[in-house]
Amino acid sequence: MSSLTVIIPTFNEAENLPAIAAQLWALPIDGLKLLVVDDASPDGTGAIADSLCASHPDRMSVIHRSGKLGLGSAYLEGFQTALADGANAVAQMDADFSHSPEYLPGFMDALRDADAVFGSRYVSEGRLDEHWGIGRVLLSWFGNTYARTILGLPILDTTGGFRVWRSETLRGMPLDNVRSNGYVFQVEIAYLAYKLGYRLVERPIYFKERRIGQSKMSFRIQVEAAFRVWQLLFKYGAMRPTQRPES
Repeated sequence: MSSLTVIIPTFNEAENLPAIAAQLWALPIDGLKLLVVDDASPDGTGAIADSLCASHPDRMSVIHRSGKLGLGSAYLEGFQTALADGANAVAQMDADFSHSPEYLPGFMDALRDADAVFGSRYVSEGRLDEHWGIGRVLLSWFGNTYARTILGLPILDTTGGFRVWRSETLRGMPLDNVRSNGYVFQVEIAYLAYKLGYRLVERPIYFKERRIGQSKMSFRIQVEAAFRVWQLLFKYGAMRPTQRPES
């Protein structure tokens, strides 16, 4: 595959964005482009993104949004933009270095035999940051086990946000019907792809604690995700491959 668009949603990532962009552009991937979707970050992330874009107009673009509109809608808008721009593959990742860019070449290789490649903390050789407390580790493990068990997903890391998709896979999914707008968005899009019969492959990653800034995860988001998983089961549970769900 000759082109990859990496979508990074941002909110207050001014200190991380230049460094993550530099690492992405240094990768041995032909035609790699960076698409930043910024939710009106008050720390000036949007302005920094514009400056980077001005210096690398062929390798970067920026979507500015009017406020903190959510992770799911940021990715959906990014998917539409990347597909319209002709990307052959589209990646999701965070700006905070919890997802290391060094995994992307391997993901692209794995994508030759898959419809999507998921970075996984829970497959063999996958790891979480050693500095996570036991409570946080158990919460992450429970969230994944909870969603996987209820939905019957054969994916060990259902909530991870480091993924690469074939453009054909995203075009074949009814993304207009995706409603989740928090971290459960990752569960919904994985479940939808699975129910449509796409080949989903997991590759191990080391999930590192963010270098700078604060986590966006909150108790409210976790509670929302727990309820939303059941809604996903009722929405997509009866689907068979190639079926399109009702809105």
